Amino acid sequence: MRMSSQDVTVVALLADPDAPTEIARHIARTLPDRLADRWGKGRRFDVEVISEPFTAGTEDPSTLVRRIAERVEEEDWDVVVALTDLPLHTHGRKLVVDVSHEHALALLSLPALGGLRLQSRARRVVEEAVLSLASPRPDEAGESSADRSADRSAPERIASRFAPVHADPAGEQDSAGWRYVVSGPRGYLRVLSGMVRANRPWRLVPGLSKALAAALATGAVATVNSTIWTLSVSLSTPRLVIAMVGSLALMIGWLIVDAHLWHRTDKALPQAKKRAVLYNASTVLTVAIGVIICYVGLLAVNLVWALFILNGQAFSSLTRSPLHAAEYWTLAWFVASVATAGGALGSGLESDEAIRAAAYSKREQERRNTLHDSHDEQGDHDEQDDHDDRNDRGD
Repeated sequence: MRMSSQDVTVVALLADPDAPTEIARHIARTLPDRLADRWGKGRRFDVEVISEPFTAGTEDPSTLVRRIAERVEEEDWDVVVALTDLPLHTHGRKLVVDVSHEHALALLSLPALGGLRLQSRARRVVEEAVLSLASPRPDEAGESSADRSADRSAPERIASRFAPVHADPAGEQDSAGWRYVVSGPRGYLRVLSGMVRANRPWRLVPGLSKALAAALATGAVATVNSTIWTLSVSLSTPRLVIAMVGSLALMIGWLIVDAHLWHRTDKALPQAKKRAVLYNASTVLTVAIGVIICYVGLLAVNLVWALFILNGQAFSSLTRSPLHAAEYWTLAWFVASVATAGGALGSGLESDEAIRAAAYSKREQERRNTLHDSHDEQGDHDEQDDHDDRNDRGD
């Protein structure tokens, strides 16, 4: 890494493809001005965004730091901040940010920032990391702390603004850098919400086009069915809720099982099992949010269709109940549940790849493909070893 001129600091935002790249580009729009305002003394910051899959094949923070350091060694960058939407772990805790003054780089795991206000939180962490890395260290340039315009209390500010973020007690917190993690139930929920946010569950809706077509057809037929009319007026609110929850659970379970979205681990290590639970929880929530969005859409369509097609006199003669707003709403609600159950069958027509692409971020897809390939290779090796053993015994 070659240092730029004394009045210009070149900052590189190295981001995984997909969501991290979008966030990095959003941050880069305002980051130079914000850094210059906080630093003062006429220093200028140039920010570059590089979209690159630097996490391919590994989730180990130490390995990633070494990989990034090798990647930027010959570049004209003064500071590097790497952003990924993979959940990273260190010493059994979820990593938020790992800052290395030795390599002038920071590694940021976006899921640890949570699912709300992700861009603003990421911008603040990137800003604090850059100012910390750009500031001269006590043994460099002979400057005293009083001569520096940049504030060196970045770790304290991050901890105070992003609770339950705290220093990693198992990490090496010295002048070479600092590391912050999240732990406990709040930290687990924050990482989980961040993973779901990175998967962007609303993308599941267009990915279920055939299932939605089946559900809409089912709803259109059910709305004009006199038996459905009679059932809807006789169902109580608790029964309607049970029907809704049951249909949603059927759709979610069918998608996960049919598209093989459930993650299994062959490792007996407790940490591997915890990661599997985290990945599966994010899968269930991602699919659930996408299915709920579809359900709300079906409910709205069925309500409009009922308002257009139903005849009050015919409805009253068959159900002996007047057709008022409550009846319209109850019928649309019940039909949405019936249609969702029908859509679960239609989801079997979707390709597994289409559903995975809709349910996961690009990084999550590659991570799962890597794990799947490694398991296949291990299985091939085991079969070959068994074959060799049989041959040896035959000899």
